[in-house]
Amino acid sequence: MSDRFIAVHQVKEPKGAPTADDFAFVPGEMPPAGPGTALVENLYLSVDPYMRECMNGVWGLHNPLEGRSIGRVLESHDPRLAVGDLVFHRQGWRTHAVVTPEEARVLPQAEGVPLSAFLSVLGGTGLSAYVALTQIARFTEGESLFISAAAGGVGTAAGQLARILGAGRVIGSAGSAAKVRHLTEDLGFDAAFDYHDGPVTGLLRKAAPDGVDVCLENVGGDHLEAAIDVVRPHGRIVWCGAVSTYNNPEEPPAAPRNLYDVVGKSLRLEGFLVREYPHLQEEMESVLIPHIQAGRLVPDETVVDGFDNVVHAFLGMLRGENTGKMIVRTGQA
Repeated sequence: MSDRFIAVHQVKEPKGAPTADDFAFVPGEMPPAGPGTALVENLYLSVDPYMRECMNGVWGLHNPLEGRSIGRVLESHDPRLAVGDLVFHRQGWRTHAVVTPEEARVLPQAEGVPLSAFLSVLGGTGLSAYVALTQIARFTEGESLFISAAAGGVGTAAGQLARILGAGRVIGSAGSAAKVRHLTEDLGFDAAFDYHDGPVTGLLRKAAPDGVDVCLENVGGDHLEAAIDVVRPHGRIVWCGAVSTYNNPEEPPAAPRNLYDVVGKSLRLEGFLVREYPHLQEEMESVLIPHIQAGRLVPDETVVDGFDNVVHAFLGMLRGENTGKMIVRTGQA
């Protein structure tokens, strides 16, 4: 157990890509746990693309930041949280947190499932993939799927889930040749391409000459334009994110030049926010945990050790230095 408390504060709003100077590590007194609360030592912290959007006007300056976290209960003043419980909560970017039972969820323990998976394939990224395919796209056996930013947390989860659902063909875009190999050699993608190798529409047409039924769009811009071009008539585009625009929040992204093809091809383009689907968390776990235990679903993660490296991990994730979900390990379970 660590007896020091440190929180990361945002101290400046970035102009363009954020830097380490936009954050500060702030030590303080260990927060006291009062009646109806519990003191939690954080063990794993999640850093996610949505956090970049929060840095301009959502997060307040000079306060501990928000983020998905897993920790162990050290002290409790509520019978619903027992000392030693492993819990999920959203008071990240700090070494310790005081939570109420309403703010923390005691995690199930399943043999063969690493604790960090509850921040990756069983966490918000996995739930995003699950909602995208099963609820929004209503993906069915034999259909083909294109995933942009396929080597990230949502992308690697979605590609593997599509395989479990009986996909006929899974295609992904990624940011390097090494990530392309990872998708095809390790995660079972049928094809993948490095979007730096040419216009995305042309690369996707080559990878999917017969088109695709569904696109999971995480990038925006030229990737969304390519998705509209390649998806078949009456196909579906599920819009999950637009990471290409996050560093320029004041500049509206250009609309795809072929946007009207959504009408001409009778496409369905639908976005969603995963925070509106917490009721599906336990359903997702019941579906995915047996596949993890059987080795059919791999928690694809890049784990950075040490609380002192949380900002480094966040900035690295934004630069695409991870494969799968980027997680910071701050203690031992």
